[in-house]
Amino acid sequence: MTRTASSIALLAAGLLQALCAMAAEPATTESDLDRGRYLVSIGGCNDCHTAGYAPSGGKVPEEAWLTGDTVGFQGPWGTTYPTNLRLLASELNEAQWLARARSPMRPPMPAPALQAMTERDLRAIYRYTRSLGAQGVPAPAYVLPGGTPTTPVIVMTPVAPPLQPTPVASRLAP
Repeated sequence: MTRTASSIALLAAGLLQALCAMAAEPATTESDLDRGRYLVSIGGCNDCHTAGYAPSGGKVPEEAWLTGDTVGFQGPWGTTYPTNLRLLASELNEAQWLARARSPMRPPMPAPALQAMTERDLRAIYRYTRSLGAQGVPAPAYVLPGGTPTTPVIVMTPVAPPLQPTPVASRLAP
């Protein structure tokens, strides 16, 4: 093979690879981003995945959205932390994001709601999240049940109400 033919073959292979990559992850449109922003907003994603969002009544600038939080959720499952979704989206391709969204998750993540979303919705959330750019630090690591977290936590362990004594009058009624 001549040097020119070799160069053309190499160029063709590169173009084919680029076209395959583009077909695997379609271009993001403004409507994808708008839909993703909308779904993140109404789906409550920011309530956990954006530090200070819920306590401030949503008064956190969009530039700070979805960067995770160091406040954990502790229950019988251990202690979980809201993932920095912006870092996660920067590490995963769209197919990996979809697979992860369909996987089992630890509480309090509302996995059934996420798993009920359409593929179109999950893609829009991914594209919107990825458009924000990687920012922040990873969330603290999961702590096994019985372990001691090193950050503040919201305790989510069910507690039974105290037993109320039955009034004497109701026990004597016919």
